Amino acid sequence: MDKTEIIFIGTPALTSNISTSFTCEIAGSHIKTSTSVKNLGVILDSTLSFQSHIKSVTKSAFFHLRRIAQLRPFISTKDAETVIHAFVSSRIDFCNALFIGLPASSISRLQYIQNSAARILTHTKRSAHITPILYDLHWLPVAYRIKFKILLLVFKSLNGLAPSYLCNMLVPYIPTRSLRSSDSGLLAVPRYRLSSMGGRSFSVIAPKLWNSLPRSLCSITNISEFKSLLKTHLFSECYTSDLIN
Repeated sequence: MDKTEIIFIGTPALTSNISTSFTCEIAGSHIKTSTSVKNLGVILDSTLSFQSHIKSVTKSAFFHLRRIAQLRPFISTKDAETVIHAFVSSRIDFCNALFIGLPASSISRLQYIQNSAARILTHTKRSAHITPILYDLHWLPVAYRIKFKILLLVFKSLNGLAPSYLCNMLVPYIPTRSLRSSDSGLLAVPRYRLSSMGGRSFSVIAPKLWNSLPRSLCSITNISEFKSLLKTHLFSECYTSDLIN
């Protein structure tokens, strides 16, 4: 029972009306509500802002980056990149699909981690523009890594490679009358009320992202080919000649 926690999740207006002294009796034990809980390594807060989780990731990532910076003069670029992906990138990417729809200020904190890792890897000064460095490393920015994760989940769901609870959230788009889009592989976007809650759910954001992809990409059935072409598509989408020149 000491590992059991209760949290109310909703908009700030809804959660502010719930008393922090609220308790629930389970098997004779009185359990109080918490402002944040950890589940499968992810810290959840009552408004799903993930501020506490991002703070924890930032702290852990920079701990490892400081150690890697000390080792950098003694290891090759290839080995250094391997270490960075193992100890830093893995933390940024862990359950990153949950970050979709978060404010840019929250994503920028994670992007700062990736920028710092790129500077350590390439011996780049802080005053130098980071976008060409990320481009040369062929690293997708954090916001696009999040999109990549969600689109990969959509692909797996549509091809029977994902759990049924995800597959059941995706419904093919069927227009009310015969249109050219009838056989284009589009997904239906359900109605939702709040962009901060319902608009971030997998059943809403996944069809939106999928429908924005080129139809040629959506018709691929091989997962390795899809991942490769998806990264190429997102890479060309986020890096333009104006940004890297």
